[in-house]
Order: sequence, then C-alpha cells, then structure tokens
Amino acid sequence: MPIMDMQHIRRGAGTPLLLIHGLGGSWRSWTPILEPLAAEREIIAVDLPGFGLTPALAGPTTIASLAEAVTGFLYAHDLTGVDVVGSSMGARLVLELARRGVVGAVVSLDPGGFWRGWERTWFETTIGLSIRLIRRLQPLMPRITGSAVGRTLLFPQLSPRPWALPGGLLLDEMRTYAASPVFDELLRSLARGPGQAGMAPGTSTAPIVIGWGRRDRICLPRQARRAIERFPDARLHWFRTSGHFPHWDVPRETVQLILASTGARASAFR
Repeated sequence: MPIMDMQHIRRGAGTPLLLIHGLGGSWRSWTPILEPLAAEREIIAVDLPGFGLTPALAGPTTIASLAEAVTGFLYAHDLTGVDVVGSSMGARLVLELARRGVVGAVVSLDPGGFWRGWERTWFETTIGLSIRLIRRLQPLMPRITGSAVGRTLLFPQLSPRPWALPGGLLLDEMRTYAASPVFDELLRSLARGPGQAGMAPGTSTAPIVIGWGRRDRICLPRQARRAIERFPDARLHWFRTSGHFPHWDVPRETVQLILASTGARASAFR
C-alpha cells in the first residue's frame, strides 16, 4: 500500500467527512457545497494523485491504484472508517473503498464503472473529444467560462443548465482538467478496464447511498439499476433535475442528502 500524502484542505469542525472529486477535478470541485457542509462537519477534501497539486503515482493510475493511495492516506491521517462522499470517478472510488471495508458511510454521486457495450464507447469518445477541445481552448477559457453563452455552448454534457453554473468554478475545473498528467491514461483505464465490482447482500457495515441525476449525460441514468444490483445494501436517491454533478446543479438537495446519510445517523446504522 503506497503511503503518500495528498494535497487536501480542512474546513469546519465536527464528525469528519472526506470528499473525493472526479476525473480531472480537484478539491475545488466541491466549492458549491463546502460552506454548508463545513457548518456541520469537519470537511477533508483531497486532490487525488495526478490532479490539482498532488503529484501522480509512480506507477499506473487506475481505480485500483487510486484506492490503494487513498487507503494509505486514510491510515496516515488516522481516518480509517471516515464517512466519505465521491463524485463521478470519485463516486466509484468511494464504492470501492466501501467494498474494501476502510470507510464508514458512503454517498456516491453518479458513479462510473457501470457501463455496458456502447456506453463505454460513448463515455470514452465524448470525454476524450471534450478534453482535447478544453486543452486547445485554454487561452480563451476565462472568456468562455465567464459568459453564460460560452458556458451553454461548451458544457451541455456536464449540466442541463450550464449557463447557470458559476464561471469561476468551471474555470478552475477546466484548468485542472487540462493540467493533469494522468487524465488520458485514466480515461482509457476507466473506459476499457473492468467494471466496478460489487458487494454481497448483507455485508455492508455502514449506509451506502447512491445518488443519480435523472439528466446525467455522462453516466446515463439507466446505469443506476446496475449499481444497485452490485451494491444491494445501497439506497438509490434520484436527483430529478440534475445532470452529472448534483453538487453543482442542486447543491441544497445534495447537502441535505449528505448530512442525512452521514454522521450521527450513519453511526446509528453501525
């Protein structure tokens, strides 16, 4: 198990809650919900290896190697058993950590890893084209993200209401996407590698909630059923008006779900 530190921030006080971002992101991906969560919990938000300010791993970057790295971080910071929230790839990662038994309550927001057939090709092709375009457009990105028209044209796959997303948030995301040295490698691994393994019924020792946006255009809503089949102890929550990032599209609902599914209520389950 690699014992490495990761760039991370801490906010608030109370029961610890770990936040894990998705492919290309950083701890700043959680900006829309950091303040309300930190009012109730001690928030630890990390930059995964190869993203933000955390260096890449020495070897291949895969879900398995990221899970090992996060597990090492948990042990190094005395956080084993911590409640955890993940988004997209990070949502798959927190399910893997639950399967390994190293975290507490889990909230998994639109996880990857449940594709079948053409859905894998859709994921790899659309995200691959997007990252190439994002890299080319870096000099113009402040103007694009600062304009409702620009956000509408460039980000319809990320949100059903891209014009409403904060420009500063998107600029941070696009900078981090373009700068990551492992984005392409990890995209290929996610799209072409094995799907997410599950857990047997009755084996979860803490609550698992899988949240899914009804209007997700990256991890399609049809995949939610497969996720629940592989994690039968989990509860499914639908975000009716959200796309791939509920914490961007419906931050208040997302905060309510997280707070209701972690902390003291999760301890009662255990």
